[in-house]
Amino acid sequence: MSDDIATAITRAHRGEWARVVAALARRFGDLDIAEEATAEAFATAVERWPADGVPPNPGAWLTTTAQRKAIDRIRRESKRDDKQKEARMLHDDDPPGPSGAIDDERLRLIFTCCHPALAPETRIALTLRLVGGLTVPEIARAFLVQETAMGQRITRAKAKIKAARIPYRVPSAEDLPARVSGVLAVLFLVFNEGYLATGPDTPPVRHELTSEAIRLTRVLRELLPGDGEVAGLLALMLLTEARRTARVSAGGELVSLDEQDRGAWDKALIAEGHRLVRERLATGVAPGRYQILAAINAVHTDASDARATDWSQIVALYDLLVRLDPSPVVRLNRSVAVAELDGPEVALADVDRLGDKLDGYHAFHATRADLLRRLGRSGQSRAAYDRAIELAGNTAETAYLSRRRDQLGQRDTSIHR
Repeated sequence: MSDDIATAITRAHRGEWARVVAALARRFGDLDIAEEATAEAFATAVERWPADGVPPNPGAWLTTTAQRKAIDRIRRESKRDDKQKEARMLHDDDPPGPSGAIDDERLRLIFTCCHPALAPETRIALTLRLVGGLTVPEIARAFLVQETAMGQRITRAKAKIKAARIPYRVPSAEDLPARVSGVLAVLFLVFNEGYLATGPDTPPVRHELTSEAIRLTRVLRELLPGDGEVAGLLALMLLTEARRTARVSAGGELVSLDEQDRGAWDKALIAEGHRLVRERLATGVAPGRYQILAAINAVHTDASDARATDWSQIVALYDLLVRLDPSPVVRLNRSVAVAELDGPEVALADVDRLGDKLDGYHAFHATRADLLRRLGRSGQSRAAYDRAIELAGNTAETAYLSRRRDQLGQRDTSIHR
């Protein structure tokens, strides 16, 4: 197979997989049939395109081929006359139009995969499989589970959608905001798992997951261009992804934001993220959670170095975010900014008030360790680093925390216990 053909097939898979699955799901009402027939259509493309050439409209070719594969399967699996008639009628339907005509079907597919009746981990797996086109082994590796277990999870999810008659549609106007929020949460979880993987035996940064999350969020923004939170999440991902190559050292250690080489940041991603943030601010509409988080990251990436960061603006943005999401994690992140603005002692008082809610969260102890270190309380800082290392699952983060702990002076024996 020539490089040009291989590139065309790869491009078609990334751009057309979800469109084809969505078109078949609408026509046949069965996600199993839609997924398997789409996979067979791509397998046929691998066989045929090297000899026949890439068709003028790859999406339409793949959709037509997949529909024929689906009809063949229905005929093989059913001996009832009504099913045979149904298959013939489907086969006689008009051929699909240009691939862009089924964007609305893709949106329906996304909402089906992220339906609230499904467990959160199942929504992630289904979205990556049916919308993203990732294979079951790829998804299993991404989330550190056995391939058979992941396959069973996806199979059960599709069976539940069919048995519970979960509708294959875009939610009604009154339900749409809540349902979009659920979709965004799934995409953000995928991105976060890639940006700082939680498993101890995986690379600390998983570019395949961050890039897939960004791609799917771009798709969602194309389909919902007026949704501010979709734009906000895309901006947040872009501004975070822009720092990816500077986030882990050559030795495999996490590099904190203030120590990163800002010259290594991706300027194109930063420019795009900043543009999205400015566009949302220009609307005058009150921002949502993802838009505020994107704005915080825009302030960070706008600074030429850590000392030039506008911490007062960041604290103000966190104050706005706390009103929308007063969760302990948001308040913890706010305290990091407060430490830069008002000093570590003020921030530590805020952090300590969160101890009963975040004792099992490694970032809580890492934050306390850093604040205690800055206050010269080495013994307490060391104990906090020990607890953070115990709870951290990412190898790069563990290496960073261990180095910071080992840089402390001798244990402070004056600490009251």
